Amino acid sequence: MSGSKSLKHATESAEPLVGTWAAIPHPTTVELIASVGYDFVALDAEHSPMSYETMENMLRAADAATGGIETLVRVPDDDPTTLKRTLDLGPTGILVPMVETPEQAEAIVEATRYPPDGKRGLGLGRASGYGVTLKNHVDTVEDTLVRHVQLESERAIENAAAIAEVDRIDGVFVGPVDLSMSMDCFEEWDDDAFLDAVDHAVEAAHDAGVGIGTLATSADQRESRLDWGVDYLVAGVDAIHLAEGVAEALDHCTALLDRET
Repeated sequence: MSGSKSLKHATESAEPLVGTWAAIPHPTTVELIASVGYDFVALDAEHSPMSYETMENMLRAADAATGGIETLVRVPDDDPTTLKRTLDLGPTGILVPMVETPEQAEAIVEATRYPPDGKRGLGLGRASGYGVTLKNHVDTVEDTLVRHVQLESERAIENAAAIAEVDRIDGVFVGPVDLSMSMDCFEEWDDDAFLDAVDHAVEAAHDAGVGIGTLATSADQRESRLDWGVDYLVAGVDAIHLAEGVAEALDHCTALLDRET
């Protein structure tokens, strides 16, 4: 994928950005993902046993790869300490789950901006060059830091326009599985009410001038969800890629052995 694409300015890209999910908490998975050519990798710290130490090493693996892959960390919650500790490790940005109101989005922005504009504490971590580039980090962080939030409930969809319009929110992400569960149409991807909710979120994001993304875990989903009009797509999950790959190899070997007998 093109290295010139950016999650912070996803709406400006000629075509959607394509990334993938890293749910297996090990730097090897990120190193492999980064070598393929994705625009970004999303580290899942919400639904995995990922520690901060492991997260830091996964971010190092991404930064060490050629091609300049961006890193988006899905944090487990919107607690200011969670956000601060994650950002101190130096990802491109954060993806905050279960955001339902503009007030919640505003609190996220406040917790991730340095004073006098916010309440983020200044640490001597990777983001600031361990203190060596402290002033430059403070002066330039807002030019590159990405803040995306997830819309995963009916309430979030109702407030999508107000959430997308919050200053310094760079994008919203439709969580299709949790949204469909919230709407009592779990994984019924052709449900009219579900698709209307998606359309509403896409329209709200584009009206606000911010990017919108979503997740796809199969070929059919990738095709249909790009048709939603999203600006970026998480096009799979490492654990699913692994499971499908090993199953495919076994099926192939079994077929070859059956043919020989």
